[in-house]
Amino acid sequence: MKTPADIITRLQLMSQDGTKSDRRLAGLVLTDLDFASKAAISEIAARVGVSEPTVTRFCRNLGCEGLRDFKFYLAQAIAIGGQYLSPEPLNRDAREQRIASAITEAAIAAIQRASENLDMKTLVGVAARIVSSGNVLCIGSGGISSMMATEMQNRLFRLGVPVLAQIDGQLQRMYAAVATSETTLIAFSVSGYARSVIDAVQVAQQYGATTIAVTPPESALAKAADTVIQFQSLEDGNIYKPTSSRYALLSIIDMIVTSVAETRGPRVLENLRRIKQSVNTLKVDDPKLPLGD
Repeated sequence: MKTPADIITRLQLMSQDGTKSDRRLAGLVLTDLDFASKAAISEIAARVGVSEPTVTRFCRNLGCEGLRDFKFYLAQAIAIGGQYLSPEPLNRDAREQRIASAITEAAIAAIQRASENLDMKTLVGVAARIVSSGNVLCIGSGGISSMMATEMQNRLFRLGVPVLAQIDGQLQRMYAAVATSETTLIAFSVSGYARSVIDAVQVAQQYGATTIAVTPPESALAKAADTVIQFQSLEDGNIYKPTSSRYALLSIIDMIVTSVAETRGPRVLENLRRIKQSVNTLKVDDPKLPLGD
């Protein structure tokens, strides 16, 4: 029997397109997850007004072997994503009047936490390694980490650093396979367990590359990399708000890049001037605008 990959989605679909009894059972489960995960088959059947064999057929229609198997997948789904299934009602006043402060305060707090926990000696050492590298490969997988890899590339190229970002898992491994002792690989992972990123780090090390990870300490990626800039994501529980960890990681990138720029010194200025000159010909000629758009 095929294992249900997402029991909640199957329940949602069945509540709309299933048989009459299946729709009623799916509706019960979705509206009372706690009851459905703990109740006996007789209690579920009685609550909906169907027979016990109907409950068993319902479970099998979902791809489960029976009620026990169904409860296992339901409990797994609740453990992983339960907070999104029964969220607290939105506070209207907070939603309409305090969104800006909620975002800015969380961003500031995340940046401050990251700064307080940083080992600046390690960070400055990473910047020095980047400056002396023949080429830099930045990698990350997933939403935040892939964005950070791309942002690191965006910041380093303008300083004259040969840099490339890869967010595709197979390409990460392929580029790692052509690394040399002159390569510095910078890996981002908020969890520290992105498999493609860990694999790329290990492959690059085989060919003499220096590997640096921005990731939680004691994670699999931290253990694989040569040098670790420790970063621990800490969220505030507001499931409606995008994660504030992005701002903390961006601040770490800015610290690294600033140190790289200062280490390279006046050599970076000509590149910055050329970029400013080139971009300003395409838009309003305002020297106060930042590089790029």
